[in-house]
Parts: sequence; C-alpha cells; structure tokens
Amino acid sequence: MKTVGIIAEYNPLHNGHAYHIKKAKELTGADYCVVVMSGDFVQRGAPAMMDKYLRAECALRNGADMVLELPVCYSLGSAEYFAHGAVLLLDKLGVVDSLCFGSECGEIDVLMGFAGELLHESSIFKKTLDRELRLGHSYPQARNTALEASAPHLTAYIPVLTTPNNILGIEYCKALLAAESKIVPCTLKRAGASYHDNSLENNFCSALAIRESLRHAGASDGLTKQIPAASQDLLENAYLKSFPIFSDDLSLLVQYCLLSGKNRGFTDYFDIDKDLSDRILKLLPQYRDFRSFCDLLKTKNRTYARISRSLLHILLDIRQEDLTLYAKEGYVFYARMLGFRENAAPLLTAIKKKADVPVLSKLADAEKKLAPTALSMLEKDIYASHIYQSIVRNKFPEGNSLPEINEYKNPIIKL
Repeated sequence: MKTVGIIAEYNPLHNGHAYHIKKAKELTGADYCVVVMSGDFVQRGAPAMMDKYLRAECALRNGADMVLELPVCYSLGSAEYFAHGAVLLLDKLGVVDSLCFGSECGEIDVLMGFAGELLHESSIFKKTLDRELRLGHSYPQARNTALEASAPHLTAYIPVLTTPNNILGIEYCKALLAAESKIVPCTLKRAGASYHDNSLENNFCSALAIRESLRHAGASDGLTKQIPAASQDLLENAYLKSFPIFSDDLSLLVQYCLLSGKNRGFTDYFDIDKDLSDRILKLLPQYRDFRSFCDLLKTKNRTYARISRSLLHILLDIRQEDLTLYAKEGYVFYARMLGFRENAAPLLTAIKKKADVPVLSKLADAEKKLAPTALSMLEKDIYASHIYQSIVRNKFPEGNSLPEINEYKNPIIKL
C-alpha cells in the first residue's frame, strides 16, 4: 500500500486542487491520498471562506481518501511553522510514503538544495546575513545575498525565492530534512493562474480570484466553471447560508479583544514583540475594521499577513508559551480526522496500527487518549471553531435551519 500526503487549505477547493490530487496519486503511484488541511483559520491570517467540514467533504469528493485537521497554532503560523506542523503530522502517521506539493519551479532538486542551505546555515551564510541586515536591507534581500555567498551553485535559481508556492515548498523540504523523515518529497509544477492572479478567465484560476469574486460580486457564472462538478451542489446549497466568511466579519470581536487587553499589552501572544504591541496600542483609537487596521499596522519589515496572523493569535488566545511548550514536547500530539472515504478502510487500519500519535474521530475520546499538553492544543482548535461558528451564525441567521455544527457533536464526514 502506497500513500501520498498533501498539505492544503482548499479555501475554496477549485479545479487546480482537484487536478493536484489526481496527479499526486499518478505521479507517486499511490493507492491513497491523505490531506492535512487547515481548519477554520488559514495561514494568510484570515478565517476560511467556508467551514472545515464543508471543505473536507469537497476534498473527499474530489479524490482525497482522508482529511486531517492541522492544529490552529500551525495553520495560523508563518510558512515555517505551517510547514513544520503539517509535515510532522504526516510523518507521525507512519504510513505516508511521499509528499506532493505544487510549486512554480517544478524542480524538486532545486527546492531541496535551498532547503538544505537554509536548514544548515553555514558560517558564511550567517556572517553575510548579519552584515546585510545591519546595512538596513530587508530579510529577503539579506537572505538572498547570503545564499549567493554561501551557495554559489544556487545563484542562478535565486528568483525561485520570490514566489509563494516555491517558498512554502522549500519549507516543506526543510521540515522533512529536520525530522529526518522517510517521506519522499515531489513537486508538481503549478498550472494555470498564478497565486496572486485575480482573473477567473483561466480554467485553473487561483483561490484568491474566487474569494475576491465572492467578496465583490457574489456568485457568478464565471465562478461556477472554476469549481469541480463533484462539489458544486455542496457549495450551491451552503451559499449565503454558511459562507462566504471574510476577514472583516471578525472586526468587532477583534476590536473587543484589543480593547480588553490594552492595559496589559500583547507581548504574551505568539509572534508579537514589544514594538508591535506598542504600535497596536498607539493606533487602536483609529480602529475601524480588521482589514484596514492590518493595513494601518503594517510596516516595511512587517507584512499584512504577519500582522493579520498576530491579531488572530490575540483573538484565539494563542500565546508564545503555548508554542514553546508544544515544541519542547514534540510539536504534534494527535491526528484529528475531519472525514474519510469508507473504501479507504485499509488506510485507516494501517494508520491506527502504525501511527505515533492517537487518531481522533470523536472528541469524547480525547481525554482518555491525550496527555495534558495535547489536550491544551486540542482545546485551542475547538475554541477557534466555536469562534468561527459564532461568526457564521451571526452573519447568516437565515441559515440556522442548517444542521448545527458543534465540535463535540458533529460526526466526521464519511463518503
């Protein structure tokens, strides 16, 4: 039995994602595909457009055999944290043979070359990086100069470091190397529109284009052709009943959290230093909504995405001490299933036999299976989903006829 792993957000799942699942199985000769997917909050620092159960079912309908939830502390982390958490989860299943990810580069040797250099920083790299940063260059500029000095054989490929899927792919490779994992990485060259392309004209458009279309114009005929036929009815039935959700739907909750914490500051929260905490406090009187406040807070060395993730760390109570503890005790402590295909029963049997972490299909089993640190991580996931569902219920009160989604009552999806 061969199994390929995919790390994804499916926000939302579109034609390009369905193509990726299909080609990943073909490229690796896999019998099964396990997807590690962000839950209700995603890596760019935003709520997912639609809830994790809906996105998991879309994935299962389009070729995935099992969908696992990436804990929110990693799904809302930098590319490095996101990749590290997801890769370790796949590795600890004990059955995943390969990891297939999309990239603009399409050359795994190049991506692995950068991963090795960045993981094992040479003295030349460190000295050059330090010098360039002291000269006032941004981190990406300083890193590129340091790589040219320490790994001249990669100089011709430096442009690889400017595109998002390549950067994330390198982080996957770094995580595999750091874990000394037996999982073999492979990459599929990204087809169709680029990551930041807003056009719906290409048959393989970006997820960003779909989100922006729904934000500004609502559902459209142009959008329908971007969603695989297997999941179109799911989205049609849920549209304006449970999705779309956008960042500004969090505005009042985030403002409340910031006002509540202003007397203490925010340095206890993950990835928030004193400078950012002070900036939040200084500009808080100008708060109007989530997105505009992120724009107000961003600086030359602190991007919108990093700011938005930091604000969500405050909303979801994700603290620096949490991440430090998780790292100390092994990073990943459970595999929480969102759904699986019943004809993939041999895969589930193999995981339960070989996995280094408990497989959770019912939250009621968690206290019996998990140690205190693992339970604290799971409680963050549950809290995040309940926050998300409160936003959904408030935005779409007419959708209350839909089945209630409660983390303690909702069964996993089976197809």
